[in-house]
Amino acid sequence: MEFATFILAAQRGYHQSSDSVIRNAVEQAVVSEQAGFNTTWFAEHHFNNYSLVPSPLMMVAHCAGVTSAIRLGTGVCVLPLYQPQRLLSEIGFADVVSNGRLELGVGSGYQQFEFERFGVDVNEAPAVFSEYLEILLKGLNQKVFEHQGQYETIPPTAISVKTVQKPTPPIWIAAGSARSMSRAYRQGHNLFVTAFHNGLETVSMLRDSIAKAAASEAKNVADARISLLRCCYASDDAAEINSYLDNARFQRRLSEALQQRRQQSQDGYLLQETPTQHDLSLETMRDNLPIGGVNRVIDRLLEEIDILKPDQVAIQTQLGDFDQRAMLRQLDLWGDKIIPAVNKALARVEV
Repeated sequence: MEFATFILAAQRGYHQSSDSVIRNAVEQAVVSEQAGFNTTWFAEHHFNNYSLVPSPLMMVAHCAGVTSAIRLGTGVCVLPLYQPQRLLSEIGFADVVSNGRLELGVGSGYQQFEFERFGVDVNEAPAVFSEYLEILLKGLNQKVFEHQGQYETIPPTAISVKTVQKPTPPIWIAAGSARSMSRAYRQGHNLFVTAFHNGLETVSMLRDSIAKAAASEAKNVADARISLLRCCYASDDAAEINSYLDNARFQRRLSEALQQRRQQSQDGYLLQETPTQHDLSLETMRDNLPIGGVNRVIDRLLEEIDILKPDQVAIQTQLGDFDQRAMLRQLDLWGDKIIPAVNKALARVEV
């Protein structure tokens, strides 16, 4: 089983400077490698405090210089917000400077607030995503490519900086719908999925959705690699756990507000954290998630892995204003105890 860290790089308030958030993100990537994680993922968002990483490929390129082995992933590049020709060059550059360590995650995006400020219609995002992904695949696989579509017309074009990984870096699709899951199986890509803060029942439903998507394309589920994004935290300190869960709930509240197109800000930047009817209590979140003492986290992870059968579990590390020193200790704990214990248990099952 592979393990990854997912770095959202959030800012909960002005008590966190933007430069400290970014520096903390880089530090988490470095410590993730030292702790033995396989991959670290960087989000992409714009124009508010939900996440401060405007370009995950820039984070990959920078972290390539301060790490040596860990895979570096974009989680995800929001394709409709890019010019695909330029993105192709940046993908090649990031893979070169990382010595072939790039994991390329892509998605269509969902936040109207962001799209409006780029002059892009969020309602057209799925169609734009589909065409831009087609362009990326042409540019990655062909020495000279051209394209004529609804949104882009590109004359014969060569990308000067090609990826080290051939024919392409691993491509991951942010898959939150049957359509996106089916696309991944149809085109031979991997799946990036989440059960949010829900429990085993939702994990089981997610597995069923993936299985149906694979069957719809006459594929086996194992034909695509699956990464499960999950909030996880191991500690015997109740206050520390509650802080992590509170910050996870904060992030979910902001995400829901942006997804439902009700951007809330008094100063044009900081989004207001507003409780909703969909909120879960910290107690419910603790019951639903791999949260608690080390043994509880290990046991719940094994349950979820048995149900979903992912190839990777990506744990969310940089949420809200959760204490950086506590999170760095958490990463070390995963490397010392949790990851080895989970893999040892899984090895016994496979024998």
